[in-house]
Amino acid sequence: MAISSLPCIQPVRVPFKACSFFPAGVCGGFKNKKRINAVVFSSLRKISNDINIESKVDTLLDSIKWDDKGLAVAIAQNVDTGAILMQGFVNRDALATTITSRKATFFSRSRATLWTKGETSNNFINIYDIFVDCDRDSIIYLGKPDGPTCHTGSETCYFTSIGDLFKEQEVEETNLALTTLYSLEATISKRELELAGKHGKPSWTKRLLLDENLLCSKIREEADELCRTLEEKEDSSCTASEMADVIYHAMVLLRRKDVKIENVLEVLRRRFSQSGIEEKQSRASTES
Repeated sequence: MAISSLPCIQPVRVPFKACSFFPAGVCGGFKNKKRINAVVFSSLRKISNDINIESKVDTLLDSIKWDDKGLAVAIAQNVDTGAILMQGFVNRDALATTITSRKATFFSRSRATLWTKGETSNNFINIYDIFVDCDRDSIIYLGKPDGPTCHTGSETCYFTSIGDLFKEQEVEETNLALTTLYSLEATISKRELELAGKHGKPSWTKRLLLDENLLCSKIREEADELCRTLEEKEDSSCTASEMADVIYHAMVLLRRKDVKIENVLEVLRRRFSQSGIEEKQSRASTES
């Protein structure tokens, strides 16, 4: 179950008298009855909506399988990169606060109190969506971090590889648990760093980084080959292979331009709710 388009929930307070509905100066004189009625009906609708939303949140909280201490596990995940940022515990109030504030909020078992990630560091995790698992006993906060999540200053709390522990290697806070796309990005960045210190025949990635004409020609070539898999009715494995080539060469170009794949994915996420026409218009207004 996903909680989409999270509402900003406010406590429902029903006014004791009608004047509470009206803007300053309206009460005391009923000259503009249409305006007054519009304000009343608008306020009544807002109260009705707030009550309805609060009821839905209560129903959701009742459906969670809290443990015997009233807690459930909550995992914060980066909405763009997919990186697992941190894990904590939540109770009813912590989850309700997260829904209300759209800031990742947890329950501290040691201090027996709520805490919002970033309340001291300002490295908040801004929530875009919340998921519960099929058993309703664990939760995912899907959000965008304002800065490093870990208290060590690392991007996430997960930088310790079991493989490194087995090899008794020193744990580095930059050794993050990367998915395939981000592993590729890290490898390309590593090849760029190696350019200044090594001689001899460069790798293909290094050649592309050194020669922008070669890089651009390869991107155009690979994009054409991708299109031909459609035009020439080639099988899906050929399409996947050609797309992999396009992504690889395009990511080398991103490295040359000092643009992260996370920036690209963020742009895509912002476009989800836009039509193509709206997106082009907003881009044109930004560029003009």
